[in-house]
Amino acid sequence: MIRIFRHYISSTYLWLIIIECCIFFAAMHIGSTVRFLATRSWYTEHDITLASVIFALVLSLSCSGLGLYRRSLSWEDYSLLRRMCFSFFIAFLLITQIYYFLPEFLIARSVLSYALFFAFLGMLVSRFLFYKFVNFDRLKRRILVIGGGEKACALASINNSFLHKGFKIIGFFVLPGENISIDENLIIQANNDLLEISEELKIDEIVIALDDKRLKMPINELLDCKMSGLSIMDALAFHEREKGIISLADLYPSWLVYSDGFAQGGLKTIGKRGFDIVASLLLLFVAWPIMLIAAFAISLESGFKGPVIYKQKRVGEHNKDFNVLKFRSMRMDAEKNGPQWAKQHDSRVTRVGSFIRKYRIDELPQIFNVLNGEMSFVGPRPERPEFVRGFEERIPYYRERHRVKPGITGWAQLCYPYGANEYDTIQKLQYDLYYVKNYSLFLDLSIMVNTVEVILWGKGAR
Repeated sequence: MIRIFRHYISSTYLWLIIIECCIFFAAMHIGSTVRFLATRSWYTEHDITLASVIFALVLSLSCSGLGLYRRSLSWEDYSLLRRMCFSFFIAFLLITQIYYFLPEFLIARSVLSYALFFAFLGMLVSRFLFYKFVNFDRLKRRILVIGGGEKACALASINNSFLHKGFKIIGFFVLPGENISIDENLIIQANNDLLEISEELKIDEIVIALDDKRLKMPINELLDCKMSGLSIMDALAFHEREKGIISLADLYPSWLVYSDGFAQGGLKTIGKRGFDIVASLLLLFVAWPIMLIAAFAISLESGFKGPVIYKQKRVGEHNKDFNVLKFRSMRMDAEKNGPQWAKQHDSRVTRVGSFIRKYRIDELPQIFNVLNGEMSFVGPRPERPEFVRGFEERIPYYRERHRVKPGITGWAQLCYPYGANEYDTIQKLQYDLYYVKNYSLFLDLSIMVNTVEVILWGKGAR
């Protein structure tokens, strides 16, 4: 994993993006060469190079938006060929739009067709090689865990949801007096000191994950390992790097006080506000026909009775309430018995409502919340005051998610399915805290691009 503008990215997938971007760039050159084998080319080398850059960038962006570079995509969810076809189709539409508005970049359809063919073929080859070799043990970081309790056990499951497994836990070094929760076959017998064990097992990194911090750690041995070049980190930093969360189970107040991040105000706030306005206006420009159709469909289904836009009080930045705007997706009497979670196959949801919720169309009116300054384009999703009061009493650090403006989309929405109970709220809070800690415009752009997959695949909606 590498850190770019405070956000952790898999170096393996970063290299995959770079390699495939180069393949797409080369595909346009190859396509032009094949097209003009028998005749003289209509284009200069400068024309083809410029066309190759546009082609590679648009296709890479489309593939990224369809989740083809998402590390947490499982094999069952992957549908690789379908996603590739869909991403190429979207890229084709985007490129033709560029040609329409900027005709000076226009490339013949025959050249574009050849380029798409060679790019698709090249991507199939790169993916075959990627999935064949990506999980070789010698490419994984070898981890030694100090601890054998619940926190140590939790580290063993981090890799389960990832297609590419970036590390391998070689064993657990258990301290005297610990309660054991791990498989005892994975316990490293302490016949030698920690450095000798690490050298013998070819350890790259040591992670400290103790349930009881009162246990006496082998500080001198850890210091010896550190000075010998081994990386050492605690479970909290490991979860942040590998899963993109701030683990509540490992979190303590002094870590929040001394950790980097959580910076607000100044140029960062001005930059985010500018980004919100530009992104919202662009989305409004693209989405207004969809919004008109949705409004008409909602009115038609309800016999032109009742409101199309639904206002609901939510908690915003600094715990201030505001009215969030949504297209109405439920019956008008949906909350006659008071506020409640949306359930799977909720009978209160209308037929039109089911569709617009699946593809997040019901959230589009929140563009006006963003333009009004009540929300940001990217941020933690705003929650209802009735639920927030209970969460703040029962869930530690819940208030910290309100340090920033809520968003239309967010890191938690990208990484975790729809939350319909308090357990889900706790899980999503860990992603929200990661976003608050590591916010940057780069992270916002990354979330926006990857939200395309959530919308097109209808993931996590209820």
